Amino acid sequence: MKKLLKLIPFFVIAAILVCLLFFPETRSEAVEKRIVEVWNVDTFEGGKGSRTSFLAKAARRIEGEGVYYYVLSYTAEGARAALSEGKKPDMLSFGVGLWEFAEECKPLPYSFSGGSIGGHCLAVPWCAGKYVLFSLDEGFGEEGEVAVSCGGSNLSVLSAVFGGFKGTELPSDAAYTGFLNGEYRYLLGTQRDVCRFQSRGVSVYTRDLDGYNDLFQYIAILSEEKREDCMRLVEELLSGRTQELLSGIGMEAPKEPARTVSVFASSAALSEVSDLARAGEDLKKIEKYLKSH
Repeated sequence: MKKLLKLIPFFVIAAILVCLLFFPETRSEAVEKRIVEVWNVDTFEGGKGSRTSFLAKAARRIEGEGVYYYVLSYTAEGARAALSEGKKPDMLSFGVGLWEFAEECKPLPYSFSGGSIGGHCLAVPWCAGKYVLFSLDEGFGEEGEVAVSCGGSNLSVLSAVFGGFKGTELPSDAAYTGFLNGEYRYLLGTQRDVCRFQSRGVSVYTRDLDGYNDLFQYIAILSEEKREDCMRLVEELLSGRTQELLSGIGMEAPKEPARTVSVFASSAALSEVSDLARAGEDLKKIEKYLKSH
């Protein structure tokens, strides 16, 4: 009996070690699980594939030590409705058209004109698209009608103005098919059309339009409490290894544009500057609404 009593401490210690090795959740000092909620809102057409899925994969690469990222896809309308009900994410991935979230965004240690207010950067882009002028032949100098592709909240009409021409604004699908059918000499499109032509095997001539760009997917932090975990994801999105993968979804690494509109511009401001562009107003009057570097 005495021998058995002497062995009891050994068995207790052994049992504890087994629990620690094979059942880590039983540890008294268990790692606290922290969930970072991320909303992805696509306010303009992408290239190909899903930006939400791309974002989720980037988050998976840095999960660990009790930190998990819950990436959700929202429409712009759904995100606004949720905010009006008092709901908000810890992080927001978004483009032009969600100005209502501006007051919720925390300052970031970066610099980008379209995401800055009052000298503070509140959002930084993690991927970008571009405006492109397409032609079926090399004669870019020839006159001809331009189909201006419109989709989402981006202001393609401003790309046309700063590209030095006017055009007919059409939904993106109609502009694309109208161009292919010969109804228009040129197409002012985006990275989405680059991917469309590639998938159909259509050879086109292109000219990047660099005078204006608002095709940026920004990332912002809304939670001060989870700031450190949020910054890990921001840094991962801006890292070289993530940026090198953007071509897989038909997007590019962001760079500061010659001109852009604030990602926090109100719907009224977006409407006003678009109307000025359509009316052929002086460029200086239009530029008062824009950001430049």
